Amino acid sequence: MSKNSLYLRFVRQILPSPFAIAVILTLLTFILAMAFTERPENAGSAHSLVILGYWEIGFWELLEFTMQMALILILGHALALTPFFNNIIDRFTTYCNTSAKAAFTISLLTILVSMVNWGLCLVFGAIFARKVAERAKANGWKMNYPLLGAAGYSGMMCWHGGFSGSAPLAVASNDHFLIQEIGQIGIGQTLLSLSNILTFVLLLIIIPSVFYLLGKRSSDSEINTVFRKEVHRENEKGHGAERIDNSKIAAIALGGIICFIALRKIWVSPSLVGLSFIDLNYINFFFFGLAVLLHGSFSKFLSAIEEAIGGSAGIIIQFPLYAGIMGIMKYSGLGALFSQGFMEISTVTTLPIFTFFSAAIVNIFVPSGGGQWAVQGPIVTEAAQNLGASVPKTIMALSYGDQLTNMLQPFWALPLLGITKLKAKDILPYSFLIMLVGMVIFIFSLLVL
Repeated sequence: MSKNSLYLRFVRQILPSPFAIAVILTLLTFILAMAFTERPENAGSAHSLVILGYWEIGFWELLEFTMQMALILILGHALALTPFFNNIIDRFTTYCNTSAKAAFTISLLTILVSMVNWGLCLVFGAIFARKVAERAKANGWKMNYPLLGAAGYSGMMCWHGGFSGSAPLAVASNDHFLIQEIGQIGIGQTLLSLSNILTFVLLLIIIPSVFYLLGKRSSDSEINTVFRKEVHRENEKGHGAERIDNSKIAAIALGGIICFIALRKIWVSPSLVGLSFIDLNYINFFFFGLAVLLHGSFSKFLSAIEEAIGGSAGIIIQFPLYAGIMGIMKYSGLGALFSQGFMEISTVTTLPIFTFFSAAIVNIFVPSGGGQWAVQGPIVTEAAQNLGASVPKTIMALSYGDQLTNMLQPFWALPLLGITKLKAKDILPYSFLIMLVGMVIFIFSLLVL
């Protein structure tokens, strides 16, 4: 048996389900908070009960975000089921007739999309990987499907250096919560800096190349995953009220109006800094209208939604657990305490590196770019100012660390797993290797570029 096979078997055997990982992380966070934080004065309860209270408060704080993520998964999947996008994606999949070619192409395009928006990247990578697998299955090609899934997830290690990066976009606004401390820092000093651009180029070249090499050395097999595919029938007029559900005019009217409103924002929005108007609500709004428009009737749209909705189960049930973890990290002060420890041992030279590693570790417990910036932002920027280090570079170091451990943390992988029908233990062996490669790239960037 090859070393590669032994590695895959070992990782898959020790990895529990994403839900079990969330529970384990919850327990670990609770223990760490008990060990390293103190009960607030006048709390009126035992320390353990206070921390459990933080967990309960946090448990419900991501409900809006959970709904947004569920919708982007469902609507993105429904959009991919339209004949229009099926044809586009099928053209790309034509060139993906081996694991090496497929993994390279999926990774390359996913990373490019991640520079535009992380939400688009997440859905695009998952759907592209699935479409390649469907084509391979239809043609009897043997492929390493888990490798393709990992390639579709690789963009989540690059997104925070792109135009939807939470921390760089936050400090580019004139009303962010640290404006008095660090002022307004434009994207020219962060996202569009020469250092970040070169880092992106390195990621774009090296990561797909690594996937190509992994594909060359992988053990391919027949794809046995069962994919349900929506059959698009000709519209039937129906009788009575059914005519509305089957009406092309109604679908074109509703979808067209929504798309017009969304697209109009591109040229009338007063603030287009870093494409910041492209948030989850914008994507979901546009996807909703476009899906209705391209399906051509309400009945076809709803049928596609039924096909897509099953993949959202992981998001709905697991995101509250991670919200609880974030609640403990935030309200107990554990996240700030952890970051402060790294900052206290930093120098001007080592600050970006320690910021990077602290962000990478905190991201395992707080897998949200915006949430992590709220926890760590004040600490790392104060440390940069006290040491006389570059604040923009420190912000990018936090961004790189935040995105790095997405490859280890199944939180963001849930939408992809729902679409591809893969399991976390299938893709994490490959995403872990990519994380190690990314770590080298980011450290090189922070020290040299």
